[in-house]
Amino acid sequence: MQIESKLPHVGTTIFTVMSGLAQEYGAVNLSQGFPNFDPDPMLRHLVFEHMERGANQYAPMPGLLSLRERIAEKIADTYAGVSVQPDTEITVTAGATQGIFCAIAAFVRPDDEVILIEPCYDSYRPSVETVGGKAVIYTLSAPDYKIDWAEIGRMITPRTRMICTNTPCNPTGTILTREDMDSLAIILRGTDIIHLSDEVYEHLIFDGQEHATVLAHPELRERSLAIYSFGKTFHNTGWKTGYVVAPPVLTTEFRKIHQFNVFSGNHPMQAAFADYLTEKTVYKGLQTFYQNKRDFFRKAMESARLRPLPCAGTYFQLYDYSGISDEPDLEFCKRITREYGVATIPVSAFFSDKRDDRVIRVCFAKTEDVLLEAAQRLTSLR
Repeated sequence: MQIESKLPHVGTTIFTVMSGLAQEYGAVNLSQGFPNFDPDPMLRHLVFEHMERGANQYAPMPGLLSLRERIAEKIADTYAGVSVQPDTEITVTAGATQGIFCAIAAFVRPDDEVILIEPCYDSYRPSVETVGGKAVIYTLSAPDYKIDWAEIGRMITPRTRMICTNTPCNPTGTILTREDMDSLAIILRGTDIIHLSDEVYEHLIFDGQEHATVLAHPELRERSLAIYSFGKTFHNTGWKTGYVVAPPVLTTEFRKIHQFNVFSGNHPMQAAFADYLTEKTVYKGLQTFYQNKRDFFRKAMESARLRPLPCAGTYFQLYDYSGISDEPDLEFCKRITREYGVATIPVSAFFSDKRDDRVIRVCFAKTEDVLLEAAQRLTSLR
């Protein structure tokens, strides 16, 4: 039987490759982007409690109303002056990645163009191509990964249907500002282009800076679907629970795809999050929590020959290794896994053209003992 792949260039992900190497060589695994610690015991208890109460069948398609109401309250509490309607503007998803796919599938038709800003989260392009769209790539450069919005404006054509942004950005750790949002609004003004705003690391912004959410930008909000993740916020990526916020006209179309893609997300997790969010302090300390981890790791790495790039958000830190080696980044990552016992991710994996700036990504969402062990090993790197 002859099968023509929709994604002929997609193989085993770099995360699987590097985690496999980490296991084979007993390496400290800083490659995959998830914490090595559990979520709050209170939250875990609430899940079990709701299972015992019978929350084990399908949740409503848009998500539990109680959770959507808590999300609306959380948004109002976090972003002054922002009001979101639980009924018509919030949809609970089976993780942020499912929300991203459904947002793309709802609006991108065959041969439509989607502008992607690379390096970027690796699900964007496959999602676009699965539904027949064409990814149009704007490429950023190390070390600052700064966007030239005028150049992006010149990339827009009559076929442009969507643009995807991510702030704070995985893998670069950079953030967009209010000025960036204003620039984006200007180039989209007078078009029918949809904006997908990936904001899963909204609470992981450091050094006193603020998250420039699209929800607080009236002009962009009218055309945007904003993506969020409880997994990133509350250290439970395996629970696969997120949500999408969009104006009613976009939410209606989004839900048409969502209901046939997954219908609804995990019921007991949704019920637990609804209860958990009644206490507003549960998300207030995240900036400090993760900034302390970033700072701890960077201090432990001070004597290493790897050069840290700026990290304004997320739980990823980039390092430039060009002062150590001219090896391609994938080969460098494999070598230090084998020889030094630390698994990292080559940033070229986040570029469609495998652009190699001799930069690697590490995840610092780990306990201090793990971070210290990794830093000690990397400090000996030659």
